[in-house]
Amino acid sequence: GAFVFGSGLAIVPFLYGGVVKDFQWLNEQQFLDAVAVAMITPGPVVITVGFIGYLVAGFWGAVVAAVATFLPCYLFTVLPAPYFKKYGKNPAIRAFVDGVTAAAIGAIAGAVMVLGKRTLTDIPSVVIAVSTAALLFKLKKLQEPLVIGAAALIGITIKLI
Repeated sequence: GAFVFGSGLAIVPFLYGGVVKDFQWLNEQQFLDAVAVAMITPGPVVITVGFIGYLVAGFWGAVVAAVATFLPCYLFTVLPAPYFKKYGKNPAIRAFVDGVTAAAIGAIAGAVMVLGKRTLTDIPSVVIAVSTAALLFKLKKLQEPLVIGAAALIGITIKLI
């Protein structure tokens, strides 16, 4: 939870390394399914940890995973929030925030690499990904749930053919 700066996707490379590579609690497909479920549910993407915790150890695994992930975020952002306003202009604080922002961008890029390497395995999935990216860049106000639904329908149709 302490590494989830910028986006819940920032935690994906860490989760992948621990859950799939190090401890082998889930295989790659189960991990991708867990991330996909988290991305289509309302709320933060980092809820992936709750789903993974549930897959690994049931209800209590989900509880422990969620608390271990969300508690540091709460402690590092909500509790000191009044002080951020007061000391936010301090050059050292600004440098820290700039550094964390750069690290978050790197972690999110890492997530893209982890997920892309494991999901873009055939021509139809690459075509869907490239088309989706093009649509999102071209039509800035396009709602993500519509894009996800359309891509899911296209993917299901391709698999059925």
